[in-house]
Amino acid sequence: MASLSPDMQDRIRIQSVETLSDDWYVLKKTTFDYRRQDGSWQTLSRETYDRGNGAAILLYDPARGRVLLTRQFRFPAYVNGHPEPLIEACAGLLDDRDPETAIRQEAEEETGYRVAAPRRVFEAFMSPGSVTERLVFFVAEYSPADRTTDGGGVAAEGEDIEILEPTLAEALAMVGRGEIMDGKTILLLQYAQLHRLLD
Repeated sequence: MASLSPDMQDRIRIQSVETLSDDWYVLKKTTFDYRRQDGSWQTLSRETYDRGNGAAILLYDPARGRVLLTRQFRFPAYVNGHPEPLIEACAGLLDDRDPETAIRQEAEEETGYRVAAPRRVFEAFMSPGSVTERLVFFVAEYSPADRTTDGGGVAAEGEDIEILEPTLAEALAMVGRGEIMDGKTILLLQYAQLHRLLD
């Protein structure tokens, strides 16, 4: 866990930490005192899900005007009423890797394309109310010549990934129609549009 700023260290007093689950990732319940802006103290309890940090990348082909996206089944989305596989930008957990190494490896595993020059563009917490994960976002150019394998992910990890190559306009229209509902993907597509990556 990152260290707190001096100001926040004076405002948080940890009382207890209980591990609720340590199966796939770690779910903890922490009770702490929090000093409010008016100076009063309030005792709070929060659960945090720690799955490590991750990285995501939008691959784009300026020569053909295409972006490269994946489609795969996501059980948490399924149980929340989304029966279709999610359309996403390529992403993965860092584990013990630096973000650039991780995203190069994830991109090749998932999409089959070797990424030559990923460019780091921003970082974001995607669900800071309960999940500790911080994502590092990248963009990178690709072309058909960069394909090294069929991709599809790692079957032993339950990955069964399909590759899509819409135009940026088509992808943004899919966001508008509710066909793309993944937050990291929407952010990267909007970044591509704002920064005119495919113009």
